[in-house]
Amino acid sequence: MKKIVLCPNPYRDKDLSAAREAAEILRSVGQRTVFCLPFRPEGPVSAPGLELRPLQQELRGAELLIAFGGDGTILHLAKTAASRNIPVLGVNLGSLGFMSELERNEMHLLKNLATGEFKRERRMMLDISVEREGRRVYSNTALNDAVVTKGAVARVIRMQVYVGTALLGLLEGDGVVVATPTGSTAYSLSAGGPIVEPTAKNFVISPICAHTIHSNSYVLSPDTNITVIPRDAGRKPVFLSVDGGRAFSLRGGDKVRIENSKQETVLIRLSDKSIFEILRTKMSGELYHEE
Repeated sequence: MKKIVLCPNPYRDKDLSAAREAAEILRSVGQRTVFCLPFRPEGPVSAPGLELRPLQQELRGAELLIAFGGDGTILHLAKTAASRNIPVLGVNLGSLGFMSELERNEMHLLKNLATGEFKRERRMMLDISVEREGRRVYSNTALNDAVVTKGAVARVIRMQVYVGTALLGLLEGDGVVVATPTGSTAYSLSAGGPIVEPTAKNFVISPICAHTIHSNSYVLSPDTNITVIPRDAGRKPVFLSVDGGRAFSLRGGDKVRIENSKQETVLIRLSDKSIFEILRTKMSGELYHEE
């Protein structure tokens, strides 16, 4: 690869030691690397001897982003990477790290990038917008999910959910998660939703703490679109959050529209670990071996 951008989360990668180690491994096999922070930190970053370059500048000509942190770091980079069709590889320095390909002790596998021993895995994304009085007031793209939820002091909220033009139902509870297959192991799973193979193309709708005995999740075709209308917005605090980012306050009459994005996140795979092996390891804390 002509240029690999190393993006360490300074709160996870103290002194950027993991990114430094990766740079040494990659340079030993003739790969060019540059260091860029995935976001602007609140305070100074300790990086003696390293030149930290602007990410947007270094994206030009980049063939790969390597994210050092947890899934949140990958989510932070996903939209930028997808818009430029640059693949992402994650090195997990967090707790679970479902999207991360490597653990810290597996970074020797980065040498495979020089020999072409890797796979590209495409992940579905969502385009999310908010329509207010006939005009768009918010738009975003998500790799994991879009969540409509109540404020901290609100009780339950009511939401009309449409699939295309058909009314799916009136949900009553703490909110609703609309997730991609990648996001099915995140908030959606905590809300009782199903685990969907991450390379699939589906919407997953999961009510949050539904105040009804009918609290089913739904797995839907990506060829449709979803609209969530929070009926209590304006009288109660109701918010939209995309990939766990900054909450957007919804008003009465707002329509949250969600559809399959034309953009995709491309993740690099260096191993043959299946999603089922990852789930067994990450969720149970145990590593199962075949007899």
